[in-house]
Amino acid sequence: MNLDKIKILLLYTGGTIGMVKDYETGALRSFNFNKLLKHIPELNQLDCSINSISFENPIDSSNMNPDEWVKIATIIEESYSEYDGFVVLHGSDTMSYTASALSFLLENLDKPVILTGSQLPIGDLRTDAKENLITSIQIAALQKNGMPVIKEVCLYFEYKLYRGNRTTKINAENFQAFTSFNYPHLAESGVHLNVFTEYLLPKKRNKNLIVHKKLDSNIGLLKLFPGINWAFVESVLQTPGLRALILETYGSGNAPTADWFLNCLKKAIDSGLHIINVTQCSGGGVIMGKYETSSRLKQMQVINGKDITTEAAISKAMYMLGSGVSGKHFKTVFETSLRGEMH
Repeated sequence: MNLDKIKILLLYTGGTIGMVKDYETGALRSFNFNKLLKHIPELNQLDCSINSISFENPIDSSNMNPDEWVKIATIIEESYSEYDGFVVLHGSDTMSYTASALSFLLENLDKPVILTGSQLPIGDLRTDAKENLITSIQIAALQKNGMPVIKEVCLYFEYKLYRGNRTTKINAENFQAFTSFNYPHLAESGVHLNVFTEYLLPKKRNKNLIVHKKLDSNIGLLKLFPGINWAFVESVLQTPGLRALILETYGSGNAPTADWFLNCLKKAIDSGLHIINVTQCSGGGVIMGKYETSSRLKQMQVINGKDITTEAAISKAMYMLGSGVSGKHFKTVFETSLRGEMH
């Protein structure tokens, strides 16, 4: 092996991208990633060396959970000094959640961690898996003056590279499965691979990687809808052990002004529950106090989720609770962008 070659670690967690079709039965099965070159001989043309490891038991992304996020972060930590970049292969359904979580778990990251997957299996005639995988590896191997160009957790899918914690899955059938409504994409793959450096996270002073391994999943998600009733809201707020609640509100952060609703929230906040206001809208963000319907929430110290995605809000809350951020500082820290996840 050429020691000067850029070294990329490929981590397969599960998902469609790692499947091949058994043409006799039509069933999908996981393939051995050690035989990756057999399925994608084009990888031989890349000017980097690629090693791959796989979860012992690859999982469907519907079964992804905080323990698996920590497992991925730990694998990256243990291999960090050996490799120049990391590509995580993942099922598309929860990829935005994992990308968001990894951005918080990997503090002071100064190498690329690119998540990708596919809508069709690697062995399918019309698969999107090859392009997604090949370009993700190319992006992970990009260097300028001997340093990685990308130094954050990203998601690559269908010709576009996004900041991972800004993404949302928008389509279950289209190859263009993801988008980033509130932040521009970081790179685009066409005839040339164009990186828009002005959108990358600003360069940090040299700090060592810190890998966080504690996530507290005692959080809830409540989506408002017309006709939501007291019994339901109260039962959610009374969930044993609940420490934070993501409240998906209307428009720019608006909620009902009914006394019973506001009293429920106030009582929960007074008892120490962190309530985070995130909009149901795909694009845009929360502007607390813009309308009367959100000014009451602002008064009772509901946390302003600004333009954060629900996926990032969930993993950020888990990370902050796991890191032991005090109740007194929780609101201030949450409303601060830690990894470029909000404006």
